[in-house]
Amino acid sequence: MNVKIFACLLLAILSPLASAASGAETYHSKKLVAVADFGRLRAVGLGVSSDNRIFTSFPNRTEDYKYSVAEVVDGKLVPYPNVTWNASAGDERKRFVNAQALHVDGHDNLWVLDSKPASVLVAERDSKQSAQGYFKLVKINLKTNKVEAEYDFKTLDKRLSSLNDVNVDIEKNLAYLSDPGLKAIVVLDLSTGISRSVLSNSIATQAEPGLVLSYEGQQMRDLKGAPFKSDVNGIALTKDNRYLYFKPINKLNLYRIETRYLADTRLDGTELASKVEDQGETTVSHGLIADAQNNIYLTSSLDYSIKYQAPGGGLHTLVQDSRLIWPDSLGMGSDGYMYVTAAQYQRAPYWSGGKDATVYPYRLYKVKLP
Repeated sequence: MNVKIFACLLLAILSPLASAASGAETYHSKKLVAVADFGRLRAVGLGVSSDNRIFTSFPNRTEDYKYSVAEVVDGKLVPYPNVTWNASAGDERKRFVNAQALHVDGHDNLWVLDSKPASVLVAERDSKQSAQGYFKLVKINLKTNKVEAEYDFKTLDKRLSSLNDVNVDIEKNLAYLSDPGLKAIVVLDLSTGISRSVLSNSIATQAEPGLVLSYEGQQMRDLKGAPFKSDVNGIALTKDNRYLYFKPINKLNLYRIETRYLADTRLDGTELASKVEDQGETTVSHGLIADAQNNIYLTSSLDYSIKYQAPGGGLHTLVQDSRLIWPDSLGMGSDGYMYVTAAQYQRAPYWSGGKDATVYPYRLYKVKLP
């Protein structure tokens, strides 16, 4: 046999074996387009306005921190709404402490969830050694670029809470937030500023204990060997404000509940839990979003993809690409594209044996909607 042909055959046999041994697979799609390069700044939250303005949030957890919230203008980051709100010191009521999630509502207001749980404060050895987390929700009018309202969650148990994501129902004047710390959905009345924690410790809001995430052949465990686990995390409000979809990261099932039940303060915990609808198995995901056709999009972490559940059921793949490492937050543009951040969270030192396995730069991507 010709030596060159033999070498090619040998390579064809060994390559799949090597790939399987490493636990890694390579996917590439021309559908996935890089929009912006963030260097060493890890973007987590994402919001896209009706005129396709793009906003990202950067939790203050690394030495490379620069901005909490920024607008992406011509591929560059511009602190938003101004430099003062992005200051790293000063009055915490007038600056972002740890901007986590972003949401653009149906009236084109940008909502910033500023969330720093007590567990994060202790882990970072914050000088205050606070036993309570810090949380606020900030409303910014995108027409005027001015902060119009702030909410500080006075009734929230800040010792255990870990607010993660937010959607705003403009019809009922309510904000819905996921709280993996309390394993609950938080309903915030934007008229009174009073919040309620509901569905706490329900089947729908709790992670599956045995589901351990694994990437490239390695389980995702912290420096002490404990596996990563997140209870209710991603949420998605349908465009007609009828349903709120939600799920834990460490669980395959997707759930929904009609928002009229979340708004009904007369329902007790048992009655409210009975209104939750199980939408069946989907995938390990971090971010959710709904489109005008009531497709529910999920970032699918384990196979580097974005999937969507159609109204009639069934799970479809929108795009699969190896650059989607821990795809985190989704934003829906009116330009026919969906935008997505890739946080590479599992490659951070805390989850990868103390070594930074991140592939820089962090990027923002977009993909054409179906």
